[in-house]
Amino acid sequence: MTQVSVVIGNPKPRSRTFAIAEALADRLVEGLDADKKIVIDLIDHADRIFRWPDDAMTELSQAVRTSDVVVIASPTYKASYTGLLKSFLDRYPNNGLAGVRAVPVLTASAPQHALAVDFTLRPLLVELGASVPTRGLHFCMSDMPRLDAVLDGWVRENLGALLGRGLTVDDMEVAK
Repeated sequence: MTQVSVVIGNPKPRSRTFAIAEALADRLVEGLDADKKIVIDLIDHADRIFRWPDDAMTELSQAVRTSDVVVIASPTYKASYTGLLKSFLDRYPNNGLAGVRAVPVLTASAPQHALAVDFTLRPLLVELGASVPTRGLHFCMSDMPRLDAVLDGWVRENLGALLGRGLTVDDMEVAK
């Protein structure tokens, strides 16, 4: 069975970024007929991220590496992802996420940061060997009242790519 994991790099525990990433993962679990494997709020492990070696961090890294799909989420800081997320991803060697389909998510306070998800986080995930078959999700915090509509729309447009079909859910409905 397909396994979906979530990694959140917000320095605030149980943040809005956490809520958005988990809500997206829940939709992917449903759409992919998958199981949720693990949700990692990196702030809970901040004291361990720079310890080398660290068995607990190795286990978390391994859980992500052996996932089929991983939602990687961060707030936008200085037009990029947080250092907390980068520090966790630095634990992987080149191609350390080979075989994993990654969904990059950046939350932001302003729409001017919309391209950051595909210009900063996507290249890092590709460098690590992950497949990134979808557009990244840029979620503007002013859209929180429309969370369900925004996430449902993103899933409708991108689920086919995660399934390896390159079709949107709307395309699949027409094909039936």
